[in-house]
Amino acid sequence: MNKEIIIGSSTSQNHVAITEDGNLVDFFVDHPEKRRMVGDVYLGRVARVLPGIRAAFIDIGQKHDAFLHFSDIGDRTEALQDLLVEDDDSDANEDEIKDDKNIPPVQQPIAEDAAAIDLKPQLKERVEPRERQIPKLHKGEEILIQIIKEPVKDKGVRCTSSISLPGRFCVLLPLDNKIGVSKKIYDFRERKRLRRIARGILPQNCGLIIRTAAKDQSEEAMSGDLRYLVKIWEDMHEEAKKEEPPALLYKDLSTTISVIRDLFTPDVSKVFVDSKKLYKEIRNYVQFIQPALLDRIELYKGNEPIFAAFKINEQIKELMGRKVSLHSGGHIVIEHTEAMVVIDVNSGRYAAKKEQELNSLKTDLEAAREIVRQLRLRDIGGLIVVDFIDLEDEKNRKKIYDELKKEFKKDRAKIAMLPMTEFGLMQITRERIRENIMQSMNDACPYCGGTGLLTKKSNLMHEIEHWLKRYRTEGNGSALVLKVHPSLGDKLKEGIISPLFKYKLKYFIRIKLVEDEKISPQIFHFISVKTGNEITHDFA
Repeated sequence: MNKEIIIGSSTSQNHVAITEDGNLVDFFVDHPEKRRMVGDVYLGRVARVLPGIRAAFIDIGQKHDAFLHFSDIGDRTEALQDLLVEDDDSDANEDEIKDDKNIPPVQQPIAEDAAAIDLKPQLKERVEPRERQIPKLHKGEEILIQIIKEPVKDKGVRCTSSISLPGRFCVLLPLDNKIGVSKKIYDFRERKRLRRIARGILPQNCGLIIRTAAKDQSEEAMSGDLRYLVKIWEDMHEEAKKEEPPALLYKDLSTTISVIRDLFTPDVSKVFVDSKKLYKEIRNYVQFIQPALLDRIELYKGNEPIFAAFKINEQIKELMGRKVSLHSGGHIVIEHTEAMVVIDVNSGRYAAKKEQELNSLKTDLEAAREIVRQLRLRDIGGLIVVDFIDLEDEKNRKKIYDELKKEFKKDRAKIAMLPMTEFGLMQITRERIRENIMQSMNDACPYCGGTGLLTKKSNLMHEIEHWLKRYRTEGNGSALVLKVHPSLGDKLKEGIISPLFKYKLKYFIRIKLVEDEKISPQIFHFISVKTGNEITHDFA
């Protein structure tokens, strides 16, 4: 398999595509004007403690306070926090740390990855006692927190007090004593060697997660990576003593560089970059973390745009559509709602009744593979409900479940799903840390508010007449200015005896029509000629 990382840069954005044999498998957008916050460490101040929802809100100097759930409260420095101290769980089973999915999202921009993967390496044994206890948080108290989830719409960031600092080969867990090794490192001897190295180089009162990239690395390379992380922590700790909250203590890498840190592994054959500045930045970073991979970084010099040359543009355009075609002739439709994402699977063509079950199974299996790919590409998180084509045989429904389970193993985000119901519905939850690709690359339409629907002109005219009727009864004045969008204006002037003329005769009001393209087609404005003030809402 030929795996490549392709980076297209412009003055406003960086786009990072990861392909396998030319097929897009991951896609990230890096907005310089909207830097990601996941992984940033703040010195904050407790603004509110709400035991009723088992959470606190932390002032970090942003528009909305950060949300800190009690389950996300972990170890802390005595100088800054006075939280409930739990029993030491340093001998938790090291093997519970399964793989890089348990590493904080800071080193996983890809899935969000970066939002819903807990920043603390969360062990099952550790969650239950923490859930049962209420931390001793007080309003006005200083606290060190790390962002684990980007703000989405009107919600602020989510944070944790369990700080973790990701490097190339390991993740430093300050004030935590456990050592974990990624379960993607299967060799027992290698796991034992890495644990031995970790115990030898680990500072006091710190824990460590050995990442998959550390496989076959020397003690010197791991030690250098750890020294860099320890220095970051020490500098951060010293800075916290000097600063007054709210203050930013540590800024994580940009999306582009973090993708290089986390995903530029030996199985990647090439990294293509079309910007000299970014090319030098990536080379300098790789020179520091893993010089052996330097020769795989290449500056793209072609005349054709880099994404067009690698045939990425067509695949990205597909991400923006609600309908995705399948090779079998069927298609899936992806709809975003406030509460969940709904995916509908359609066969797209009729099959003979005797072949219907087989045809439905074939389409559902293909759709299952494409759905997993689309969830990764679009970075869709939260609750997802899939309406598959109905299958009568329970064994066939089990095949769909097993196919999804197999495909989700490729996803770095944490997944939970339930078996298919008799109605052909399957419920899935996928970790969400930041806005999905659709949200990050698009703004809601200012006219329809993102619904895709506009009020019919006939309904607007009915509202205008209703307004005039009420104004005639309760208002004072006989001359008005009506400001509307030209499309509505045309409708009001339509016909030999226009609706506007009828309003004037019926309600005995002089109405001057003013058309303005800047006004939304969804609304109208009435202005009193007598006072010059807008009075639309007074008689709505």
